[in-house]
Amino acid sequence: MIRDCSRPAWRRAGGWLLDLALPAACSGCGREGAALCNACLPALAARSSVPRGIPLGLPSDVPEPLLQLEWCAPFSGTVRRALHDLKYAGERRLAEPLGRAVAERWRATAAGGDLVAHVPVHVARARDRGYDQAEALAIVVARTLRLPRVAALERARSTVAQFELGRDRRAANVAGAFRLAGRIDRRAIEGRWIVLVDDVVTTGATLAACAEALFAAGALGVSGLAVARER
Repeated sequence: MIRDCSRPAWRRAGGWLLDLALPAACSGCGREGAALCNACLPALAARSSVPRGIPLGLPSDVPEPLLQLEWCAPFSGTVRRALHDLKYAGERRLAEPLGRAVAERWRATAAGGDLVAHVPVHVARARDRGYDQAEALAIVVARTLRLPRVAALERARSTVAQFELGRDRRAANVAGAFRLAGRIDRRAIEGRWIVLVDDVVTTGATLAACAEALFAAGALGVSGLAVARER
């Protein structure tokens, strides 16, 4: 099943009521009024002058089997604080500006894509957190790009948080950790180019493991897209 990428009216009303009852504080500067204020938003465009794609003649740092890997900004400063607030502090309103920035980065590549999907957290972690932050981003990305979205993947097993491991152990940690979600018809994936959304990428091992599961389900291509990259 492919989900409609539109945002229901009741969700918009719910967000308005939340803003009225509990105004957001900017993750960048702490100013009340928006989850990320206009003065801090440019941090998400830190790589706007960096050419999209891979320069010819230079080695690629895109992990196989991904076709591309794009991200908006380094994982530092305002961007790091915003992602931390989205992921750990329950500030779901940040999904809107972060997701729009990710979508604009992808749109600037003029690359395209057929479906938007996300890197899922384990069901127990989503239950504890109350939501999946990558899914929240993917909803905004799909709506902004006017692409359908599908919750294509699920965790086959729990894994150690990648940030707790050295780079040399991350690929093994997530190998075989993802599979096609049980409720998904393979025909929704077969022959499609999937734009796979996550919050932060470091080595790209998690995105690569997700891409392998999508290719096994018949995807034509998988591209990775994230808010930030940690080097």
